[in-house]
Formats: sequence, C-alpha cells, structure tokens
Amino acid sequence: MTILIPSYEPDERLLTLILQLQADNIGRPVVIVDDGSGADYRHLFEEAARLGCKVLTHERNFGKGRALKTGFRYIQSAGRSDGVICADSDGQHLPEDIRRIADAVMQHPGHLILGSRQFTGQVPLRSRFGNSATRIAYAFTTGRRIHDTQTGLRGYSADMLDWLCAVPGERFEYEMNMLLHAKSDRLSLLEVPIETVYIERNQSSHFHPIADSLRVYKPILKFSCSSAASALLDYGLLLIIYYATGHLLLAVAVARIFSALFNFVMNRKLVFQQNSGQAALGSAAKYFALVLLILLLNYGFIDTLHGMAGLPLLAAKLLTEGLLFAFSYWAQRKFVY
Repeated sequence: MTILIPSYEPDERLLTLILQLQADNIGRPVVIVDDGSGADYRHLFEEAARLGCKVLTHERNFGKGRALKTGFRYIQSAGRSDGVICADSDGQHLPEDIRRIADAVMQHPGHLILGSRQFTGQVPLRSRFGNSATRIAYAFTTGRRIHDTQTGLRGYSADMLDWLCAVPGERFEYEMNMLLHAKSDRLSLLEVPIETVYIERNQSSHFHPIADSLRVYKPILKFSCSSAASALLDYGLLLIIYYATGHLLLAVAVARIFSALFNFVMNRKLVFQQNSGQAALGSAAKYFALVLLILLLNYGFIDTLHGMAGLPLLAAKLLTEGLLFAFSYWAQRKFVY
C-alpha cells in the first residue's frame, strides 16, 4: 500500500510521521510531494529522502489538488497495484488510523474510503465552522450525508487512479470536487471513524475556511443562476398569457413548459454537467415527471395565495417559487442527474 503525503511548508511532524509509518510497517513506499515549499524547508525533504521516501518537487506552490495529482501520476507510472492512502503532513493522522484506512481499501475495492473525524473535544472554531459549512452544503448539493467532508485521510484502490487524475481542481477544492464527482459518477463512499487530532489548535493548516469552503457552493450558485434565468422566462410568459386570456391554469402550464425546457438544458450542461446522450434521455424522462409534479404544486400554491388569500399574482408567484426552489434542487440532484 503506497502512502501519499502532499506537503507545503512542513515542520518536524512530517519526519515523525514517516518514522511512525516505518516502525508500524504500514506503507511501502512513502511518496511525498513538496508543493513549492522553498529553500527554507529543503532540509526536511532531504531527510525524508534519506529515510527512504520518494520526494517529488514542485518549483512553486500549485495547491493541494495539484500535489495529489502529481503523486497519483507517479504511482501510476511506478505500476503500483495495491492502493493508495493519502495523509496530511501536520501530525493529525495517527498511524493506527492510517492502517485502518489501508485495511478498508483492501476490504472494499472500488470505494472511496474517508477517514471520518468525529470532532469531539477541543476543536478549533475555524475547523468546526469549515466542516459544518461544507457538510451542510454537500448534503444539499448531492443528497448524500457525509460526516467529515474535509478529511485529508483518504484511501483509494489502484483502479481509481485514472478517475482521480481527471477530477477537476488544483487546490483545496479538489478534495470536495472528488466527493461531488463521486456522486455523479456513482462511486461508493465509505466513512471509517478516526481520531480527531488538532495540534496547537491547527495553526499550521493552510486551509482558509471561508474562501476555500465557498468553492463547494459553486454548484448551488450555478443552479441558482439557471433557476433565476428560467424564472424570468416563466414570470414573463405567465403574466403575458394570464393577462391576455384570463386563464390561470393555461398561463401556469404554458409558462412552465417553456421555462422547464430551458431549465433542463441549462442544468444538464451547466450545473450537473451530464454530457452522455443515453444518460440525457433517462434524465429527461425523470426531469419532466418532476416538472409535472412541480407544475401541480405551483398551480396549487398560486391559486391558494392569489385566489384565496388575495395576494397579488406576482407576489404569489415569487413566494411559490421560493418554496419550491429547494425541493426542485434536491430532487434533481437526488433523482434526475
């Protein structure tokens, strides 16, 4: 089992981890990627090489995602076929937890294995905030629940290396993109509980909880833009047809059909990035079944709010769309794409 350690400006804890791995005979070989740490840290990587590790070096800092991909490509070229464990260099991952992930990789080939911290005890605020924010966003985006979306301790069987190199992302967003693409590519995830370790309140972490966490919200933002454009088309057609005919059901139905066609194309290409023609046919059938359900809910809510409660039509429409937005996103992510 190969241990892959991406490292940027490490300290002595990197060498401690290497010695622990060697003492426990967990990984052979150990591959370390120096992600442009610079001359001040060269002695640490030279010592790691003397300890028998393979050290790959970036001339400048490209980000954790790029460092991981560099390691994956090297492992591919070396012809290793027994799986990869990725661990951080800051002392947060204990040898016994790394062994636990290695065992899970062997027992569950083809699964993405996640070392899941339970966040008990003294957890730094920025770490608790970052994990909570991305956990909620991931669950909303994919319909899957993962306890620890930001764990750096992960395991993969060797046949996943091509897929890992194809996942987009260069920095911390890469690991989140991996989880998002695992859902769309129908890969199984398995969480294995590990210890929660924060040394010096995680001061050495290069993760920026706000800036880096925001990257996971991109699919939701794209969905919001697609929905907003579709809503403008829907509102315009609704008002034109209703005031021209005075028939609410006709106006709602025609407006929703045309806006739904537009929304389907936008979501398939822009939001969920489904390009397969065969998959598109299956998605289209499920999507328009969902459209029919939302159409009925849409009419029912508008009729109640406008016809019975006396709200202006535009206000009733806006309130209805707000109520159905979250349901529509969840249903498309969970069942359609």
